[in-house]
Amino acid sequence: MIARTVKLPKHKSFFLLGPRQTGKSTLVKAEYSPESTQKYDLLKTDEFHRFIANPSRLREEVLALDPKIRTVILDEIQKVPELLNEVHFLLENAPHPPAFVLTGSSARKLKRANANLLGGRALTRKLYPLTHHELGDRFNLQRTLEAGSLPGVILENDHSVQNDILKSYVETYLKEEIQEEGIVRNVGTFLRFLSQAGFESGNILNYSNIARQTDTTSTTVKEYFQILEDTLLGFFLFPFSKSRRNRIAGHPKFYLFDNGVQRALTKRLSVPLEEGTPDYGNAFEAWVLQEIFRLCDYHNKDFEFSYHRTEAGAEVDLVIETPRNKHIAIEIKSSKNPSETDFRRGFKSLREGMGKKSGNSLDCICVCRAPFIRQTQYARIMPWQDFFKMLVEL
Repeated sequence: MIARTVKLPKHKSFFLLGPRQTGKSTLVKAEYSPESTQKYDLLKTDEFHRFIANPSRLREEVLALDPKIRTVILDEIQKVPELLNEVHFLLENAPHPPAFVLTGSSARKLKRANANLLGGRALTRKLYPLTHHELGDRFNLQRTLEAGSLPGVILENDHSVQNDILKSYVETYLKEEIQEEGIVRNVGTFLRFLSQAGFESGNILNYSNIARQTDTTSTTVKEYFQILEDTLLGFFLFPFSKSRRNRIAGHPKFYLFDNGVQRALTKRLSVPLEEGTPDYGNAFEAWVLQEIFRLCDYHNKDFEFSYHRTEAGAEVDLVIETPRNKHIAIEIKSSKNPSETDFRRGFKSLREGMGKKSGNSLDCICVCRAPFIRQTQYARIMPWQDFFKMLVEL
């Protein structure tokens, strides 16, 4: 069992959200003793039908539990959103209510069904694919760039089996997830969009162009990307601006949540990534950003993220803003020996755009595969390992 970084609340109800196969069920099984836990798996047909027909059975069964049962797990709660009304009642009225652990792939279906999200009575935690820290000695950068880090994939030693799992993930799971949850009406159009989303990962989104390529409307494309974010299958990066209103109005970038899934969607699993190629650089950039998002969420970092790009093409991959108004500009290079010409233009442009006063609070870092930290005129060059250590200590 790999120790996960996410901290689950003790003696407090919470939602545990994350894409399928990130290890939610495995985690809660390891965290809670069977002797003090009652688990309901709503993926099981009999339990699903039992509760969909009569949600109040949950209340009746929980009230009849042995007092030593202090935790009730409802796995895949989005399958029967009506059960949340019963959870709410029990939390408010049971003499000694247990803590409820409510797992699911996302809260999107719950919100669309106007489900009872318990109004602050339950916390929220998210689970992602494995981080380099969680993998420890088993972490291999090349394998992670090529296959991602879903537990069932990265812990499989047979390369062909890894590929089969990822193909199944995008061909079967994603299709079933969308159909079963009723998230979209036209599944065929969404599946065409998914393939294109794989190619667009890491790019500034042009909704009109994607709409033409997928034979749909730009409004639908926007909705589909929002679905990917809501189901935790990806995340947006909006352009940096001192005005948050202008930031949200700009054209975002979008990154899928896992490199292996991205390569499966684009049917590139059989093509090895070679150092020095654009594909390798893009995969490294995506992984670093995925890792930043995961670590900051796990460590409760209240940061804001954006990217910087000028009309002239000067660019910075990521701008992190801390609650103390500190700005960290990050350029990601897969090279082991990046030079100032790789990042000078982007950092200089961002500093000038921020103005003299605010620009003084800008820390510029080039995250790369260099063996040692070194300081140049425009930035610190940092091995990715040192950068992630610094990040969690901010």
